[in-house]
Amino acid sequence: MKKRNEVLELSFEFALQIINYSELLEERRKYVIARQLLKAGTSIGANIREAQSCESKADFIHKLKISHKEAEETDYWLLLCEKAASYPNPTIEMKTMLLSIQKLLTKIISTSRKYKS
Repeated sequence: MKKRNEVLELSFEFALQIINYSELLEERRKYVIARQLLKAGTSIGANIREAQSCESKADFIHKLKISHKEAEETDYWLLLCEKAASYPNPTIEMKTMLLSIQKLLTKIISTSRKYKS
């Protein structure tokens, strides 16, 4: 039986929501933010997935740190959308999922550093 990877699963589901939200932004002709958000929001999970086949513990931590930075950037774009009057608000679910991903990444990075060989 394969062990469940919560951060990998959550980041994949989040990426699907980011795709949908980016398409909504494009429908409203908000192309620049839509593209930035799409790139950052989907990169989170891509880097987490890449970390699954890392070459070393240091490489694993590095990939997850990149994911964490992408999550911070995604949070910035979502906050801009939330505060800009002419943009559709991101869903509470998206914001909650992103926060969960950020917390998981922080915990995994911290734990991995502790047991770094």
